[in-house]
Amino acid sequence: MRSQLLRLSLVAGLCISVAACGGGGGGGGGLPLGLGGSPTPTSPASTSLSGTAATGAAFGGATVTVQDQSGATVCTTQTDGQGTYNCVLSPATKPPLAVTAVRDDQSLYSTVASSGGTANITPLTTVIVSRLSPDGRPANLAAAIQADAGTVTDARLQQQTAALAAALKSVLDALGQASFDPISGKFSADGTGHDKVLDALLVSVRPDSSAANIEITVKGLPSGDGASPTSVIFRSSDASVPALPTSITADQLASLPPPTLLADLFNRLNACYRLPLSQRVTAPNDATAVTGGPADVTAPACRELFVGNDPAGYINSGFGVGRDANNQGGFSTLFRPENTGRTWDRANFEFFRPNGDLTLSYRATDVGDNVVFGTLTARKVGGTLKISGDGHVYASNVRPVFAYRDMINSPAFNSYTTGYGIPIRNRQENGAALFSKVIVTSPLNKVLTFIPQPGLSFLVVTRPDGTPELNNGINLRGIYENPSTPGSLASRESGIGLLDPQYTDQQISQLQDQSVWKFEFVHATSGVPNVIQYERTLSRAATIGEIRQQPLFDLTPAMRTQLVARTSADSGLVYPANSVNQPNILDISATGNQDAWVVPRGALAPSVLTAYGFAKSSTRFNDSVALSTTARKAMIDCSAETLGDTHCDSNAGKQYAEGTRVHYLAFEAYNARSLGITRYVLFYKQF
Repeated sequence: MRSQLLRLSLVAGLCISVAACGGGGGGGGGLPLGLGGSPTPTSPASTSLSGTAATGAAFGGATVTVQDQSGATVCTTQTDGQGTYNCVLSPATKPPLAVTAVRDDQSLYSTVASSGGTANITPLTTVIVSRLSPDGRPANLAAAIQADAGTVTDARLQQQTAALAAALKSVLDALGQASFDPISGKFSADGTGHDKVLDALLVSVRPDSSAANIEITVKGLPSGDGASPTSVIFRSSDASVPALPTSITADQLASLPPPTLLADLFNRLNACYRLPLSQRVTAPNDATAVTGGPADVTAPACRELFVGNDPAGYINSGFGVGRDANNQGGFSTLFRPENTGRTWDRANFEFFRPNGDLTLSYRATDVGDNVVFGTLTARKVGGTLKISGDGHVYASNVRPVFAYRDMINSPAFNSYTTGYGIPIRNRQENGAALFSKVIVTSPLNKVLTFIPQPGLSFLVVTRPDGTPELNNGINLRGIYENPSTPGSLASRESGIGLLDPQYTDQQISQLQDQSVWKFEFVHATSGVPNVIQYERTLSRAATIGEIRQQPLFDLTPAMRTQLVARTSADSGLVYPANSVNQPNILDISATGNQDAWVVPRGALAPSVLTAYGFAKSSTRFNDSVALSTTARKAMIDCSAETLGDTHCDSNAGKQYAEGTRVHYLAFEAYNARSLGITRYVLFYKQF
């Protein structure tokens, strides 16, 4: 989805020819009889602004807003499926113009010095806008233009374009795209021309309080599993843009997939999911979920999605195609009726695997508007893409995460943390943990060890002395929200996985978006060889300065008051003896079945809610429920992880046992870049 002289003419004013009014045939240019002695004035002509919004893939369905130098919004429109837009601007429009395209939680920016013409909107134009904006925030360019029209001029645009072209020269040369005009050069989101440049690059622009952190990554074919990608990292306020290395070759970028190839795969996915359940898989009817494996995928439209036209060869994060009694399995949605009609879209090429397979990101939407972002691995076979899986025999992952720690019973100690979540499934065989430990070699100059713990579905990280912590990741940095709060978060919260010493924001900003992590799985049974897997991230951890710019979902005032009343005395939610009149359920809703949380504009809605706590025996547990994008309340069922798990009442189904304590809740959201955003609602107290 995505040498000649550099064309520096970035923005050309729209030239409008206005014919003089006057006589027409016959003599002398006098006015026709009866029209009076004055010529009819000519109305000023309107102009148009158009372009393509794309990240490589078309940025379709985005809302485009254009503001002029007066601060007025002179156009609001939508991009079509190809990412194109067109605005008719009134004669009163005052240049320069600030242009924004927004879709979900992603925004792209552009600008022109004229009152019309072409203004493409891409990650590269966003870099230019960020460098023109005084504080690095692309969203603030409109205000800067209003304060000073000289913020955006043809000369300044040409200067920034030339600087960016020089930085990208090796990629432009490798792709045969020496003519570089990201704002006013016309292109289509079809994998050719300038769009191929966008396909070859991952660009991130992250504002903090004073500037923006920018990274440009080349999506080239890596030399091996552990090879780090090529990228440059800089600040919007830097005097110059660092250049990508000259070692980038055409061969490394030769296999970039055109958008048509991705669109074909996703069209075939949609055709499969349009089929009724009993036609997709072996099922007695279309209304009841079934279990099954690769052989139970019966529809040719579904089987032909996979390499060899056979789902039996698919393996991804330890799962083959199928669905078990615990609703686990690769493409388990094939076996569920509620996923009939699921749509797959927003396919985007993320990176190559060393064998040439492609990692693609996507959005999947069910008929109930439940949205999931994820990735899949595909292989080019002939002229089409087939789903191959990552080939990993065990489930592991790395994703950047940031959290707001909401201490509802001691709010002076609310805090931010940022780091990486490293979910490793606590795989069981015959009721015992399969792994004794998993050793993770990170790009942080740290080797981390994860071990199983009874009652938990994931492995937990250990401290340097081997003591397990109640989390499945590491925090690079953590600070109190209120700078006047005494003491340090690390000293009071020794169990949240904060590195020692902590990273600074500046150090975090230097981490690569696509970092590579090595996992070594050590089996509990002696003599079984270790298994090594590699994982690559789509985005880096956020700095605290960047996090402070983000809107977050929050508890409603009624829910907050209710939880404080329930948990303040015991610093947790402790269940009494079960009774018919007072069942031990975990109902996260305000009194009267009212909403428990709110989602402000610009924030992602939580997609998972997890309760963490301890059984009466002090064994740890975690129970989760998936949330729809429109959900604002939820019920969490108690679920025993093992036969010896005692936090659930064995005589009351999915209810909690007497003495079980819920220690805190975690509301989690994930975006298209696999960034995890968590609001912890913590019941215990700090002093």
